[in-house]
Amino acid sequence: MFEEDKEFGTRRSLITGMGVAATGLAIGAAAPAAAQQSAASFQPRRHDEDAWLNDLGRHHRVFIDSARPEGGMEAVHYADNILNAHKSAYGGADEDYGMIVCFRRFSTPLGYNDAVWEKYGAAISNRLKFVDPRSGEPFTANPLNLEGRRDLPSMGARIDAVAERGVKFAVCMNATRGISMMLAGATGGSADDIFEELTSSGVANARFIPAGVMMTTRAQEYGYSLLYSGL
Repeated sequence: MFEEDKEFGTRRSLITGMGVAATGLAIGAAAPAAAQQSAASFQPRRHDEDAWLNDLGRHHRVFIDSARPEGGMEAVHYADNILNAHKSAYGGADEDYGMIVCFRRFSTPLGYNDAVWEKYGAAISNRLKFVDPRSGEPFTANPLNLEGRRDLPSMGARIDAVAERGVKFAVCMNATRGISMMLAGATGGSADDIFEELTSSGVANARFIPAGVMMTTRAQEYGYSLLYSGL
Protein backbone atom coordinates (compact mmCIF):
# COMPACT_ATOMS: atom_id res chain seq x y z
CA MET A 1 0.00 0.00 0.00
CA PHE A 2 2.84 2.35 0.82
CA GLU A 3 4.39 1.82 -2.62
CA GLU A 4 1.05 2.42 -4.35
CA ASP A 5 0.48 5.64 -2.42
CA LYS A 6 3.97 6.76 -3.23
CA GLU A 7 3.47 6.05 -6.90
CA PHE A 8 0.16 7.88 -6.89
CA GLY A 9 1.75 10.82 -5.20
CA THR A 10 4.48 10.92 -7.80
CA ARG A 11 1.97 10.75 -10.65
CA ARG A 12 -0.16 13.47 -9.06
CA SER A 13 2.88 15.74 -8.70
CA LEU A 14 3.80 15.12 -12.33
CA ILE A 15 0.28 15.91 -13.54
CA THR A 16 0.10 19.01 -11.35
CA GLY A 17 3.45 20.14 -12.67
CA MET A 18 2.32 19.61 -16.24
CA GLY A 19 -0.74 21.73 -15.49
CA VAL A 20 1.41 24.55 -14.15
CA ALA A 21 3.70 24.28 -17.17
CA ALA A 22 0.74 24.41 -19.54
CA THR A 23 -0.59 27.43 -17.71
CA GLY A 24 2.82 29.05 -17.96
CA LEU A 25 2.90 28.42 -21.70
CA ALA A 26 -0.52 29.99 -22.06
CA ILE A 27 0.56 33.04 -20.09
CA GLY A 28 3.81 33.22 -22.04
CA ALA A 29 1.93 33.15 -25.32
CA ALA A 30 -0.44 35.85 -24.17
CA ALA A 31 2.30 38.12 -22.78
CA PRO A 32 3.76 39.28 -26.13
CA ALA A 33 0.27 39.97 -27.46
CA ALA A 34 -0.56 41.99 -24.36
CA ALA A 35 2.73 43.87 -24.60
CA GLN A 36 2.11 44.64 -28.26
CA GLN A 37 -1.38 45.86 -27.48
CA SER A 38 -0.04 48.05 -24.67
CA ALA A 39 2.67 49.49 -26.94
CA ALA A 40 0.18 50.10 -29.73
CA SER A 41 -2.19 51.91 -27.42
CA PHE A 42 0.50 54.17 -25.93
CA GLN A 43 0.05 57.81 -26.84
CA PRO A 44 2.35 60.38 -25.22
CA ARG A 45 0.50 63.17 -23.52
CA ARG A 46 0.93 66.55 -25.16
CA HIS A 47 1.69 69.69 -23.18
CA ASP A 48 1.43 73.29 -24.36
CA GLU A 49 4.95 73.92 -23.06
CA ASP A 50 6.31 71.37 -25.55
CA ALA A 51 4.29 72.48 -28.58
CA TRP A 52 7.29 74.28 -30.09
CA LEU A 53 8.89 70.89 -30.75
CA ASN A 54 6.20 70.16 -33.32
CA ASP A 55 6.84 73.38 -35.24
CA LEU A 56 10.27 72.28 -36.48
CA GLY A 57 11.40 70.07 -39.33
CA ARG A 58 9.49 69.36 -42.51
CA HIS A 59 11.28 66.09 -43.21
CA HIS A 60 13.87 65.35 -40.53
CA ARG A 61 14.23 65.94 -36.79
CA VAL A 62 17.39 65.64 -34.70
CA PHE A 63 18.00 66.40 -31.02
CA ILE A 64 21.70 66.60 -30.08
CA ASP A 65 22.17 66.28 -26.34
CA SER A 66 25.25 67.40 -24.40
CA ALA A 67 26.18 67.58 -20.72
CA ARG A 68 29.82 68.76 -20.77
CA PRO A 69 31.42 71.82 -22.39
CA GLU A 70 33.50 69.74 -24.81
CA GLY A 71 30.38 67.81 -25.78
CA GLY A 72 28.40 71.01 -26.25
CA MET A 73 31.01 72.34 -28.63
CA GLU A 74 31.04 69.05 -30.53
CA ALA A 75 27.25 69.18 -30.72
CA VAL A 76 27.37 72.42 -32.71
CA HIS A 77 29.97 70.86 -35.00
CA TYR A 78 27.70 67.83 -35.49
CA ALA A 79 24.70 70.03 -36.30
CA ASP A 80 26.77 71.86 -38.90
CA ASN A 81 28.01 68.58 -40.37
CA ILE A 82 24.52 67.10 -40.63
CA LEU A 83 23.19 70.12 -42.48
CA ASN A 84 26.21 70.20 -44.79
CA ALA A 85 25.91 66.49 -45.62
CA HIS A 86 22.17 66.80 -46.22
CA LYS A 87 22.83 69.61 -48.67
CA SER A 88 25.82 68.10 -50.50
CA ALA A 89 24.79 64.44 -50.65
CA TYR A 90 21.00 64.72 -50.85
CA GLY A 91 20.48 68.11 -52.45
CA GLY A 92 18.46 69.09 -49.40
CA ALA A 93 17.87 72.40 -47.68
CA ASP A 94 18.46 73.55 -44.11
CA GLU A 95 14.71 74.10 -43.81
CA ASP A 96 14.15 70.36 -44.11
CA TYR A 97 15.56 69.88 -40.64
CA GLY A 98 14.27 70.42 -37.15
CA MET A 99 17.67 70.61 -35.45
CA ILE A 100 17.97 71.19 -31.70
CA VAL A 101 21.18 71.31 -29.69
CA CYS A 102 20.66 70.86 -25.96
CA PHE A 103 23.00 72.46 -23.44
CA ARG A 104 22.45 70.93 -20.01
CA ARG A 105 24.43 70.26 -16.86
CA PHE A 106 28.05 71.39 -17.42
CA SER A 107 27.51 72.47 -21.03
CA THR A 108 24.71 74.88 -20.01
CA PRO A 109 26.88 78.05 -20.01
CA LEU A 110 27.43 77.59 -23.75
CA GLY A 111 23.85 78.79 -24.09
CA TYR A 112 24.73 82.22 -22.66
CA ASN A 113 25.80 85.15 -24.84
CA ASP A 114 29.16 86.91 -24.95
CA ALA A 115 28.12 89.56 -22.41
CA VAL A 116 27.64 86.85 -19.77
CA TRP A 117 31.00 85.27 -20.57
CA GLU A 118 32.74 88.64 -20.45
CA LYS A 119 31.29 89.28 -17.00
CA TYR A 120 31.37 85.79 -15.48
CA GLY A 121 33.76 83.87 -17.75
CA ALA A 122 36.47 83.48 -15.12
CA ALA A 123 34.07 82.00 -12.55
CA ILE A 124 32.43 79.75 -15.14
CA SER A 125 35.73 78.51 -16.58
CA ASN A 126 37.17 77.84 -13.14
CA ARG A 127 34.07 75.94 -12.05
CA LEU A 128 34.02 73.81 -15.21
CA LYS A 129 37.82 73.52 -15.41
CA PHE A 130 37.41 74.54 -19.03
CA VAL A 131 39.92 77.13 -20.20
CA ASP A 132 41.22 78.35 -23.53
CA PRO A 133 43.77 75.74 -24.65
CA ARG A 134 45.81 78.42 -26.44
CA SER A 135 46.33 80.68 -23.47
CA GLY A 136 45.41 78.53 -20.49
CA GLU A 137 43.22 81.42 -19.35
CA PRO A 138 39.45 81.54 -18.80
CA PHE A 139 37.29 82.34 -21.81
CA THR A 140 36.02 85.94 -21.85
CA ALA A 141 33.56 85.28 -24.68
CA ASN A 142 31.39 82.30 -25.49
CA PRO A 143 33.90 79.85 -27.00
CA LEU A 144 31.29 78.88 -29.57
CA ASN A 145 31.39 82.39 -30.99
CA LEU A 146 35.15 82.55 -31.54
CA GLU A 147 36.10 82.63 -35.21
CA GLY A 148 38.71 80.40 -36.78
CA ARG A 149 39.15 78.17 -33.72
CA ARG A 150 39.50 74.75 -35.29
CA ASP A 151 41.61 73.74 -32.30
CA LEU A 152 38.42 73.62 -30.21
CA PRO A 153 35.98 70.66 -30.24
CA SER A 154 33.61 72.76 -32.34
CA MET A 155 36.12 72.59 -35.21
CA GLY A 156 35.35 76.20 -36.09
CA ALA A 157 31.56 75.85 -36.11
CA ARG A 158 29.93 78.84 -34.44
CA ILE A 159 26.57 79.33 -32.77
CA ASP A 160 25.70 82.45 -34.73
CA ALA A 161 26.43 80.72 -38.04
CA VAL A 162 24.38 77.58 -37.36
CA ALA A 163 21.58 79.65 -35.80
CA GLU A 164 21.25 81.44 -39.13
CA ARG A 165 20.70 78.01 -40.68
CA GLY A 166 17.80 77.34 -38.34
CA VAL A 167 19.46 75.36 -35.53
CA LYS A 168 17.71 75.89 -32.17
CA PHE A 169 19.29 75.71 -28.73
CA ALA A 170 17.59 74.25 -25.67
CA VAL A 171 19.23 75.60 -22.50
CA CYS A 172 18.61 73.92 -19.15
CA MET A 173 16.88 76.17 -16.63
CA ASN A 174 17.55 73.82 -13.71
CA ALA A 175 21.28 74.01 -14.34
CA THR A 176 21.03 77.77 -14.84
CA ARG A 177 19.52 78.07 -11.38
CA GLY A 178 22.47 76.19 -9.93
CA ILE A 179 24.94 78.29 -11.93
CA SER A 180 23.32 81.50 -10.68
CA MET A 181 23.83 80.31 -7.09
CA MET A 182 27.46 79.50 -7.84
CA LEU A 183 28.03 82.90 -9.42
CA ALA A 184 26.31 84.62 -6.52
CA GLY A 185 28.73 82.94 -4.15
CA ALA A 186 31.70 83.93 -6.32
CA THR A 187 30.65 87.54 -6.80
CA GLY A 188 28.61 88.36 -3.71
CA GLY A 189 25.57 89.07 -5.89
CA SER A 190 21.96 87.94 -5.67
CA ALA A 191 21.26 84.47 -7.06
CA ASP A 192 17.76 85.54 -8.13
CA ASP A 193 19.08 88.61 -9.94
CA ILE A 194 21.79 86.61 -11.67
CA PHE A 195 19.27 83.96 -12.68
CA GLU A 196 17.12 86.62 -14.34
CA GLU A 197 20.23 88.00 -16.02
CA LEU A 198 21.26 84.62 -17.39
CA THR A 199 17.83 83.60 -18.64
CA SER A 200 17.50 86.91 -20.49
CA SER A 201 20.96 86.53 -22.08
CA GLY A 202 20.65 83.44 -24.24
CA VAL A 203 22.47 82.91 -27.51
CA ALA A 204 20.65 83.30 -30.83
CA ASN A 205 17.69 80.90 -31.19
CA ALA A 206 17.95 79.88 -27.52
CA ARG A 207 14.98 78.63 -25.53
CA PHE A 208 15.28 78.06 -21.79
CA ILE A 209 13.64 74.77 -20.92
CA PRO A 210 12.68 73.41 -17.47
CA ALA A 211 15.19 70.54 -17.52
CA GLY A 212 17.47 69.31 -20.28
CA VAL A 213 17.13 65.66 -19.28
CA MET A 214 13.35 65.87 -19.53
CA MET A 215 13.39 67.68 -22.87
CA THR A 216 15.66 64.97 -24.25
CA THR A 217 12.88 62.45 -23.63
CA ARG A 218 10.07 64.73 -24.78
CA ALA A 219 11.81 65.39 -28.09
CA GLN A 220 11.82 61.66 -28.84
CA GLU A 221 8.07 61.59 -28.29
CA TYR A 222 7.85 64.14 -31.11
CA GLY A 223 9.86 62.02 -33.51
CA TYR A 224 13.34 63.46 -33.00
CA SER A 225 16.32 61.18 -33.49
CA LEU A 226 18.60 61.40 -30.47
CA LEU A 227 22.32 62.00 -30.82
CA TYR A 228 24.46 62.34 -27.70
CA SER A 229 27.65 64.38 -27.93
CA GLY A 230 30.53 64.04 -25.49
CA LEU A 231 31.54 61.68 -22.72
